[in-house]
Amino acid sequence: MRISKSSVLAGVLALAISGPAFAGTCPKHMADIDAALAKNPTLTAQQMNDVKALRAKGEVDHKAGKHGDSIDSLTTAKKVLGIQ
Repeated sequence: MRISKSSVLAGVLALAISGPAFAGTCPKHMADIDAALAKNPTLTAQQMNDVKALRAKGEVDHKAGKHGDSIDSLTTAKKVLGIQ
């Protein structure tokens, strides 16, 4: 199977466009986590440590431009907190 130059260009363009989209959602996820933590959720000490570590990793990854990794960490933290 031969891949055309236009297919490759379309793929590269799609990736370039999706990066900023992920970047814009990271701060919203962090704000959701911060709001949930401010309500003193009922979590075990281990869960609280996990949420805080995942939240911190998400912010570090966001600042480093690793938005996919950031979203993964922040989404996991939100699941532990029971928020969507």
